Amino acid sequence: MSARQLPVVIVGAGPVGLAAAAHLIERGIEPLVFESGPTAGAAVRQWGHVRLFSTWSEVVDPIAEKLLAPTGWSVPDPKSCPTGSDWAEQYLRPLADVLGERVRYGRTVTGVSRRGRDRVVDAERTEQPFVVHARGERGPGEQFLARAVIDASGTWSAPGPAGGSGLPALGEEVASERITYRVPDLARPAVRARYAGKRTAVIGSGASAFTALAMLADLAQSREGRGTHAVWVLRRGMSDSTFGGGAADQLPARGALGLAAKAAVEGGHAEPVTGFRVEAVERAAEGHLILVGEDGRRVGPVDEAVVLTGFRPDVSFLEEVRLRLDERLQAPVDLAPLIDPNQHSCGTVYPHGHRELSHPEQGIFLVGMKSYGRAPTFLALTGYEQVRSIAAALAGDLASADRVELALPETGVCGGSGLFDGVTTDQDGTGCCATPDLGTSSTGRPEAAVTPDAAPFEEPSGGCCGS
Repeated sequence: MSARQLPVVIVGAGPVGLAAAAHLIERGIEPLVFESGPTAGAAVRQWGHVRLFSTWSEVVDPIAEKLLAPTGWSVPDPKSCPTGSDWAEQYLRPLADVLGERVRYGRTVTGVSRRGRDRVVDAERTEQPFVVHARGERGPGEQFLARAVIDASGTWSAPGPAGGSGLPALGEEVASERITYRVPDLARPAVRARYAGKRTAVIGSGASAFTALAMLADLAQSREGRGTHAVWVLRRGMSDSTFGGGAADQLPARGALGLAAKAAVEGGHAEPVTGFRVEAVERAAEGHLILVGEDGRRVGPVDEAVVLTGFRPDVSFLEEVRLRLDERLQAPVDLAPLIDPNQHSCGTVYPHGHRELSHPEQGIFLVGMKSYGRAPTFLALTGYEQVRSIAAALAGDLASADRVELALPETGVCGGSGLFDGVTTDQDGTGCCATPDLGTSSTGRPEAAVTPDAAPFEEPSGGCCGS
């Protein structure tokens, strides 16, 4: 069997992985999807209580919709925003059902390489198919051959720590029973009781933190939640852009989320502590926690800590293939400058595809939230455009693969560096997200045509588009 007759292996049956399968089928290429969870959208279901701030019309891939059409499926109310559970159950599950045996559940990909060639060997490397190792819950594991590999496994399994250095703070792991790295589901009685009437530290400054602050504020205003209070720990200072674009955001629900967090602060339900980078977590009386900053400041005691400091890509199973990742973000090097929070906080990025996502190892692509590495922003629409381009490229249709077919909603905010306070404009004074003079990137595309894209993807963020 020639390499072109082999399937394309897709890692992950989330929104972007399943969209990739649909686009490949549309192009006459057979996909094979490995999902470590028991069902489609397993990661999305873990933040199913969170409502997306994108509408149904913005989180359904058009080719996937075409594949679903013969079953009688139609988009739920296009103008409404689904929860994660809605998205998984009403869209991802039916899509996976249509794909049938092409989706294999309970399969964890443990390694990807070239057949008979480890990372070092050059000889005839590109002539060899990929070999993919996958392990089920039982048994010794299986080996599969593939013409290409699309890694859409996301970043959900690797949340960032509380420690400001990128490492767990001293004492953080010991205090794990009072720390969560997800937005709590306060609709569940046991979880609600855990936070009701308690003092909770919320660490983070993105949409996930906004969601947690808004939910805790709602709890504080309920009968059983009297005394509930949040301490909002920000590594940055506060500015006009802290709460997002508000009414200027082209995704109204995204703007409203920031305004809800602002209302929590102004209503006295959340107390901001700015410029605080956690260095240690200490245990106080009765098991309460005290956060110690690198500058010696102390926050606490608090009963609980909700750490929402982003996510990281796991590339350990890709160590035998040749990736070219940015040393800061762990994103493909041609994509990284467009999403680097050292440069801007609004998530500005123009639609991109197979060229920006390519690596020295031809035929392997990181897509979806994983393609953004440690960058905190992503939209489902971006992922759908990525896999549309990749499927076209694998089919040999480079004209379509190189064509931009997406316009993204703007955030209404541009706040300079997204990591530290400091200069908020470029040297020419036009602002960090202004369009520069046209140049040419290493992919051959204009460097200028940028479009803001600022919605968290795999994190439970109050809305973004998904996991």
